[in-house]
Amino acid sequence: MSRSSPPPSAPNTGLNTGPNTGPNSGQKSSRPADAPGVPARLAALRLMDAVLRRGDPLDQAAPPLLRAIERADDRALALAIVHEALRRLPDFDALIDAHTRDNLPEDAKARAVLRLMLAQALRLGLPPHAVIATGLPLLTGGPRRLAHGVFSAVLRDAGTLPEALTLPATVAARWQAAWPGRVDAIAAGLAEPPPLDVTLRDAAETALWTERLGGHSLLPGHVRLPRGTAVESLPGFADGAWWVQDLAASLPARLIGTGTGRALDLCAAPGGKTLQLAATGWQVTALDKSARRVERLTANLARTGLSADVVVADALTWEPDARFDAILIDAPCSATGTARRHPDVMHRLPRIAELVELQAALLARASQWLAPGGVLVYAVCSLEPEEGEAQAASVSGLAPAPIDAAELPAGIAPSGQGWLRSDPGMLAQAGGIDGFFAARWRG
Repeated sequence: MSRSSPPPSAPNTGLNTGPNTGPNSGQKSSRPADAPGVPARLAALRLMDAVLRRGDPLDQAAPPLLRAIERADDRALALAIVHEALRRLPDFDALIDAHTRDNLPEDAKARAVLRLMLAQALRLGLPPHAVIATGLPLLTGGPRRLAHGVFSAVLRDAGTLPEALTLPATVAARWQAAWPGRVDAIAAGLAEPPPLDVTLRDAAETALWTERLGGHSLLPGHVRLPRGTAVESLPGFADGAWWVQDLAASLPARLIGTGTGRALDLCAAPGGKTLQLAATGWQVTALDKSARRVERLTANLARTGLSADVVVADALTWEPDARFDAILIDAPCSATGTARRHPDVMHRLPRIAELVELQAALLARASQWLAPGGVLVYAVCSLEPEEGEAQAASVSGLAPAPIDAAELPAGIAPSGQGWLRSDPGMLAQAGGIDGFFAARWRG
């Protein structure tokens, strides 16, 4: 996934946080942020603006915009509202447009507020009166009556959402060209947020932890739990018996296998793959250029009791002191495969050409560091073939090591080239999986 510095402050777009008038009164009252329940909605509105207008990743925009909200529950609510509004944005817009005589402009504040209100009512199941009471105050000096009328009309007409979400037009066109037989299944797989996957420190204890956590397992060393689980309160978390990691994200390190030699985890933070490699016996060097993200990796190592040599450096300039028996490249990418948990990626224009250039450079450098007979795995959490299949096809100087079906969850088969390709439409009955690509070679 691409990483960048926080963007500069954006110009004013009319997001008024000053004195506000009541929904049905012309008299001045307290600011929106003073009313119970409104701060979370105001933060959600600002987060939507950051994603849709400025193009910020949601996880980058959220910390500063949520900092002023005191209650953790309110911060979580703001994020949940934004996630569901972004997940179903075209479908909410269709409901709004069906109940207005003249379509609201795409960037109209009333449209933005209505998207948030409908997300709360139709996706989060919040009572309509609470949605109205906390939504209309956001339209300071704006068309509150219109918003109230449209929201009420949608609910009165029993407005429903399609089972498979409607993809944004640019995304639909791109994925239709790449995966013409899979787009409908992918859209269906993106309709719901994912369950919680954890990877176990000791795969031999899969049955034990499946029972203790009350989940089910799709592979040795994996347990899947219902979404909404409070992670830190679960048995085994404090003891470092497991860590949170999507099933698809765990597959590339599994393709490395067990070993006792030197392994390099390139672009390692936040550390799930480093933990996997260390837990299976490798002497791991975990390399990442982000000092902030490495802090999380280091904390995960401490919690699990696993060890790795952590290096903060740019892989394009760093040089190892010896070759590695195993190299895992989890390359920066568009992250479009993670849209189940990060729906904002569907609304940000991915810098695919720039990312492809970086991925190719990382592959070329890492290939030089592989010891004879060593194994190299390249992976991206992307649904864009330019970042996956095209990159793998361009590798030369290494011997392909095709992936076997026995290495993957039941229901996912290797491609004809021996590569892994998962998408959010797969394993639907078991809770789905993120979109990932991985390929493997021998030195």
